[in-house]
Amino acid sequence: MRTVAGPTDTVVVVGAGLAGLAAGLHLLGAGKKVTIVERDETVGGRVGVYPVSDTDGSHLYDIDNGASVLTMPNLVLEALAAVGADFESTTPPIRLKALSPSYHTRYADGTSIDVYSDPEAMTAEVERTCGPAEAQGYRDLRRWLADIFDAEFDRYIDSNFDSPLDLVGSKAAIRDTATLTKLGGFGRLGPRVDTFLKDVRLRRVFTFQALYAGMAPQKALAVYGAIAHMDTSLGVFFPEGGMAAIARAMADAFVTAGGTLELGTEIVDITVDRGRADSVLTATGHRIACDALVLTADLPVVDRLLDRASVSKKGRRNGYGVVSPSAVVAHGTVPVELTAKWPARAHHTIDFGDEWAETFRRITAKAGKGSLMADPSLLITRPSVSDPNLEVVRGGVRSEPVSILAPCPNLDSAPLAWAELAQPYLREILTTMEGRGYAGLLDEFVLDHIDTPETWAQKGMIEGSPFSSAHVFRQTGPFRRKNVVAGLDNVVLAGSGTTPGVGVPTVLVSGKLAAQRVTGHRGR
Repeated sequence: MRTVAGPTDTVVVVGAGLAGLAAGLHLLGAGKKVTIVERDETVGGRVGVYPVSDTDGSHLYDIDNGASVLTMPNLVLEALAAVGADFESTTPPIRLKALSPSYHTRYADGTSIDVYSDPEAMTAEVERTCGPAEAQGYRDLRRWLADIFDAEFDRYIDSNFDSPLDLVGSKAAIRDTATLTKLGGFGRLGPRVDTFLKDVRLRRVFTFQALYAGMAPQKALAVYGAIAHMDTSLGVFFPEGGMAAIARAMADAFVTAGGTLELGTEIVDITVDRGRADSVLTATGHRIACDALVLTADLPVVDRLLDRASVSKKGRRNGYGVVSPSAVVAHGTVPVELTAKWPARAHHTIDFGDEWAETFRRITAKAGKGSLMADPSLLITRPSVSDPNLEVVRGGVRSEPVSILAPCPNLDSAPLAWAELAQPYLREILTTMEGRGYAGLLDEFVLDHIDTPETWAQKGMIEGSPFSSAHVFRQTGPFRRKNVVAGLDNVVLAGSGTTPGVGVPTVLVSGKLAAQRVTGHRGR
């Protein structure tokens, strides 16, 4: 494993999202002097908040601004443990609720299926809704997903790569690669799942996660069954107070252990001397010295910094390859007297349209060929179902936060004028939802924030996608953007654009892997 050469006593981490916080905690635990600098006034990145004010200007509530699905919280605990902290020792403490069901799924034919991580509960649900043959298929699929995850995690996710040869660089590596090959991991996810399940509804339950990898299930590598395993077998959790509590707790542990956290501090340049970054420059003209530098911002932001420092473009693609689809996400509140009449009371509801394959064709189309969903599939998130303290009183009316996520093409696939389109498109989505039983949305949904590909792009995200580069084969594992920077001996990357990739568990791992590049400790 290539590591940072020379002194590494003082480390600067740019970005206080989950990747940056994880890197900071692991570095601090290894005895480094660490400063994390963050452009925003709050920590979290895509697990931060949008504060909402009431009509009188007082604070009303906070919106979780990004990820809403938490899996593998043990990776958060691992980062905290690096500095001797745990879920109860931080402020705020991390108190997790296991969601049961993890998801409620609805279909165009009027049926629904609850998704449980508990094998007995899920077997019973599948047998009830799809019959005993499908229940056996589910049990077989669950075992296969677990085998894929077990064969893949240590070698392909929780490891640094210097080259593709690392996959066959030792007897253990050859064994793991052979196991994954035997399991069909390098085939396609959709067709593989189809061999276990015949019910098209269940097939969607165990393949929609391909969207996280930026691909249609029929095209996604079967290794991404690992995401389905996290989602449907390992459990989905929600922290008391909202997803941002994770980042706040990690930041608290970092500062308590002696780390320096500078918020509202934008880095505009890197000073390079003889192939090493020796300081970063803030927008206010302040220089922060470093022996090593970890960059966790989105790749366009990282590359602008590297270009300003005249760093070689070797190892950096022209453009960013295949970029994942984007999403329109509308956040607001709805009176609870209306939500009580909705089809189901669930934290996460996936409301599938009928034209599933067509949806992926539209949102993953090549440059200029993409279009909006004609028959939307949507993720509706209602956090106060799990944490009633998140309800708000608005204008004297008890209401609950509701977030609606509609996948859409990125700006390369469909360069739409989102400033003009956002509100009409949201109205279309709300109209569709009313037709599916979500009564009162058109008149009673109070919009507090809406993100579109345009707003994501303004934050530096590739082609306006919060899901970064897609996990096509040539952008997977050792073929993804490396977390070392050619031309600089002491700069490493973390975050969704580099290895291992997109998602809360993987960005936490990416922070740890970046720290290992600095400390020289593999951890395994």
